[in-house]
Amino acid sequence: MTLGKKVATRDGFGDEIVALGKENRNILVVDADIGKSCKTGAFRKELPEQYLNVGIAEQNCAGVAAGLATCGKIPFVVTYAAFGSMRMCEMIRQEIAYPRLNVKIACSHGGVTPANDGASHQAIEDMGILATIPNMTVIMPADYQSARKLVRAAAEYEGPVYLRFTRDAIPEIYNENTVFEIGKAHQLSDGRDVAIIANGDTVRLAVQAAEELAVKGVRARVLDMHTIKPLDVEAVTACVNDIGKIVTVEDHNIINGLGSAVACVAAEMGKGTVRRIGIQDQFGQSAPYERLLEMNGVTVENIVARALELQGK
Repeated sequence: MTLGKKVATRDGFGDEIVALGKENRNILVVDADIGKSCKTGAFRKELPEQYLNVGIAEQNCAGVAAGLATCGKIPFVVTYAAFGSMRMCEMIRQEIAYPRLNVKIACSHGGVTPANDGASHQAIEDMGILATIPNMTVIMPADYQSARKLVRAAAEYEGPVYLRFTRDAIPEIYNENTVFEIGKAHQLSDGRDVAIIANGDTVRLAVQAAEELAVKGVRARVLDMHTIKPLDVEAVTACVNDIGKIVTVEDHNIINGLGSAVACVAAEMGKGTVRRIGIQDQFGQSAPYERLLEMNGVTVENIVARALELQGK
């Protein structure tokens, strides 16, 4: 398939939240004074009465959003992924997830896309942390179009949702007519030699790897597992039963991320082999985004190598 122009998924959020806010006046943005980076500037300008900036006080964002949700509002808390998952963690657990309030936590700068900002701003643990909290749904879209569709799906979903976006521009994979469902993986290609399951900004790498493998005579089933929780267990089970050889790819610590979730399904089934590609159990550093991925083996070349390894080649 041909990858499209490069656009950050945070831009998809910024565009869709404006459209949603105009359609539903109960949709609000609760900003932690980081709207420029998280793309809420247009929302603030066009819908000022639905916009709150509580300042650099993420815990307060969570509390304010919880209160708004009890009044029938649909608040989107907006900040960086590192802060939205860790600085806010206790408040998310106690004030949002425990009473299962209809709050959406929309975070840009997920994974290593903060790049030169360094380890303090790189969120390599966020999805794993929030996936362990009961009642929480965890989503990372793969491109601009899927970001728009999944933001809309999150707004329509009743309950807490964590949405993770990229800072860096990544190629478009989907068109505006593609349908997405929370908890249902999107299959990009089919094959019976190896399954490649990826999410977020690494789906593009999975697509490219599948194309390189096809040239070598290896047919890959590629899944965009945009929802980490609830995981599409049916799709993973099918990969284990049909193929039995799986490579997972993610811009997240391989511990307690997508790879771990897929490996757990295979382990409970008692069969199949899983190779996990992702951020190794180490903090990041200041470097360009693509270089940070390369340092952790999150590359097309490594996906191909692991897939060939599973083929015994």
